Amino acid sequence: MDKLGIEAKASDMARGIAEEKGLELVDLQLIGSAKNLTLRVFIDKKGGVSIDDCASVSRLLSEQLDADDLIPAAYVLEVSSPGLDRPLKSIGDFEKFKGSPAKIRTHRPIEGQRNFSGTLMGVDGDKILVDDKTTGVLGIEHSDIAKANLEVDMQAELKRQR
Repeated sequence: MDKLGIEAKASDMARGIAEEKGLELVDLQLIGSAKNLTLRVFIDKKGGVSIDDCASVSRLLSEQLDADDLIPAAYVLEVSSPGLDRPLKSIGDFEKFKGSPAKIRTHRPIEGQRNFSGTLMGVDGDKILVDDKTTGVLGIEHSDIAKANLEVDMQAELKRQR
């Protein structure tokens, strides 16, 4: 099975385990060479994930991966929170984080640029609405997005922590 096939099957496994535990699978990445593979799994829940959440998903996923012999070589499994700069993947992610600052990179230029930074305004069909700091409000087709992450405002985070 190729890397994409392993990633897809591992993602299905991880999603099922996460949902059983009341968690959300945010992202899954299989990186490295055939001799040095790392499977990174990012989970989340309202209020954030705990070390116990990560350990539980890690143990259950490791057992299932090994039982199915999905990854034919030795691998490292990492399960963690997506962090403050959480990746945005699905249309639902963009709707969920409406009002939040985000960075978006597109596959092709839109209005002369590929990198956008601003506030997520919501979703309109397959378009992600963003109030970009330089171009104003625009709609970006979800399929045109190469990468998107929440943008961390460290000043606001530090104030929130107090």
